Amino acid sequence: MKTMITNSIAGLLLLSGISVAIADTVVLAPEQETTIREYVKKEPLASIKLPGVELKIGSTVPEKVELHKVPNVTYEYTVIDNRTVVVDPKTRTVVKVLD
Repeated sequence: MKTMITNSIAGLLLLSGISVAIADTVVLAPEQETTIREYVKKEPLASIKLPGVELKIGSTVPEKVELHKVPNVTYEYTVIDNRTVVVDPKTRTVVKVLD
């Protein structure tokens, strides 16, 4: 009986952790991505190098990196290692890396 309860609690914690992870995932709407891509073409930025920073969804962009606004879009962007990086300005979390 004790093992069954322990397994049930472990299962619930696992499931709740998965739902939290899903809730934290940001989805960039296709129209937002298009707007960002078009804006970046019109307003190109010089690329910066950030040794040791992994460019992937969910990673954090350091405070020293300047983010740039895109009109009518919640997210901001920068260019790192010649890749456009879309960032949530509130958390500085990478939302999308555009190639």
